[in-house]
Amino acid sequence: MKIRKGDSVLVITGKNRGKKGKVRLTYIKNNRLLVEGVNFIKKHTRAIRGVRQAGIIEREAPVHVSNVMLLCSKCNHPARIGVRFLDEGKKVRFCRVCQEIID
Repeated sequence: MKIRKGDSVLVITGKNRGKKGKVRLTYIKNNRLLVEGVNFIKKHTRAIRGVRQAGIIEREAPVHVSNVMLLCSKCNHPARIGVRFLDEGKKVRFCRVCQEIID
């Protein structure tokens, strides 16, 4: 998966299309991301004495990685991500729009 925790992403499909957010968690086995402010669900919870109150809680659900695109910090465009090896042998990601190194 080429998107990592802390990256800014744009949702490109689904009910949250056009929303931007930061990746909070990555679920590598399921190819899913938890993006803040995107894909809210309603969870019905039972009360636990002294800990939490019963009710309906809104929380974020994971989004599939194919439904988001990385927002390049240099050119501010949603872009596909490529991988390069530098002269020292270090592997880095780069933006395919502006050819700038992301990290």
